[in-house]
Amino acid sequence: MTTDLDARVSVLLDRYDGPEACVADLLCDRHPAGQIAFTVVESDLSAHELTYGELRERSARFAAALAELGVEPGDRVATLMAKSAELVVALLGIWRRGAVHVPLFTAFAPPAIEFRLTASRAKFVVTDAAQAPKLAAVECPAIVVGEAETSGALHFDDLLDGHRSDDPRAKPVVVGGDGLLVQLFTSGTTGTPKGVPIPVRALASFHAYQEFALDVRPDDVYWNAADPGWAYGLYYAILAPLATGVRSLLLHAGFSATLTWDVLQRFGVTNFAAAPTVYRALRADSAPAPEGFALRRASSAGEPLTPDVVAWSQRTLGVPVRDHYGQTEHGMVICNAWHPDLDAAVPLGSMGRQLPGWSCAVLAEDADVEAAPGEIGRVAIDAQRSPLLWFLGYLDDPERTASRFTADGRWYLTGDVGARDPDGCFRFSSRDDDVIIMAGYRIGPFEVESVLVMHDQVAEAAVVGMPDELRGEVLEAFVVPRTGAEGSAELAAELQQLVKDEFAAHAYPRKVHFVDSLPKTPSGKVQRFLLRGKGSR
Repeated sequence: MTTDLDARVSVLLDRYDGPEACVADLLCDRHPAGQIAFTVVESDLSAHELTYGELRERSARFAAALAELGVEPGDRVATLMAKSAELVVALLGIWRRGAVHVPLFTAFAPPAIEFRLTASRAKFVVTDAAQAPKLAAVECPAIVVGEAETSGALHFDDLLDGHRSDDPRAKPVVVGGDGLLVQLFTSGTTGTPKGVPIPVRALASFHAYQEFALDVRPDDVYWNAADPGWAYGLYYAILAPLATGVRSLLLHAGFSATLTWDVLQRFGVTNFAAAPTVYRALRADSAPAPEGFALRRASSAGEPLTPDVVAWSQRTLGVPVRDHYGQTEHGMVICNAWHPDLDAAVPLGSMGRQLPGWSCAVLAEDADVEAAPGEIGRVAIDAQRSPLLWFLGYLDDPERTASRFTADGRWYLTGDVGARDPDGCFRFSSRDDDVIIMAGYRIGPFEVESVLVMHDQVAEAAVVGMPDELRGEVLEAFVVPRTGAEGSAELAAELQQLVKDEFAAHAYPRKVHFVDSLPKTPSGKVQRFLLRGKGSR
């Protein structure tokens, strides 16, 4: 049946990758006006429906306003906004004008915001009133949503009220499949953020993932809880639902375990996707999980799932959460897919198989040839045999771009280390700069972390390598105790023994540091390089 899905990939590429591709049409105007695009849920669980007709009318007015402000096709316009109806209107207005969206995460501090606005050369930034003070020292002009006393700022509602949807300047701009849609910056567990230009044709990949891996169907109540300030939330909570025309939930509130439980139950969510952090927070919540879930599918991306979370999901949610793998530069490429034609047994610890439209492999450590089954190596994407590949290179950074590819240009190197089973399942080991080499043994931190979180007093754990004169490196663990538990010498000894018993005697952490939390990027990835600076104390 995969041949049918390969044919489906071709259909999607024909739709999104052509000179006539128009973003406003692909994401909004081609859908029936009365069809619901999003159900916007507030923190008190009240909700309102946002139709494609409303989105078309309001985004057209915003596009006309942007044109009057001097925004031309190809110009960058940023957003610093929470999940809301206004965010979707602003995005569609930006794209209707043929401009390029620059997403900014609302947890960013002013220096991170300024870096991205400067690097992208953004012409305007649309911001929620609560976020506007962060822009005080930034030269980029602001458009404020809501009431705010911001000197010199324009107001979103005033701009909409002052323009008509039939203004000729609101006519959708055709940019083609090669035209830019988004200028996103990677979170970066190390180094400075990298600018990733995303072309319109990437929508084919985003659409395919929602269809093939998430198995979102027209009658699903779909909720992707990820924040659209980052790739997974932008690609699959905003872009893919708009592209497919499938109604989804948009929670206009910050995260809490209690609120997440309430939304899952109250709105009868059947297809749920979120970062591993969300599932871990739900598992750690002291309140008992409510009953009466309607979940048909549960998926996770961002970091590998530990086996305990998968088992908890099966017991508590009634469905196992499945691990999916991808990157900002590509979207999702290797998944434990839910589509009936791709559904297969999920080996414990597997991140899945390559999706249709992608060809992936594990390359040997010291040569650009495929490693033997089961051998640890470099996870790579075959650029010549992956029709859904859309990565254009990093913004103004040819050296970093070149470092991602093998010398012959065939293989894109993900920077991740893993192995591939004989049956085609990939297993993640670590980022290539996180691999620990101890006395000649290569140890992936994820394998040790998966054992540590098996202990009933551990909420989270991260493992790093620290310099050692005798062994080169030794392992040290940073452990967040569960609520009510305390770090102690006795617990540290139990954890060391657990690793010896369940993984390998040589790979136990020589030191266990108990901490209140792990340093993470805003998208939830553990920043192990920060932990290395805290080790051996």
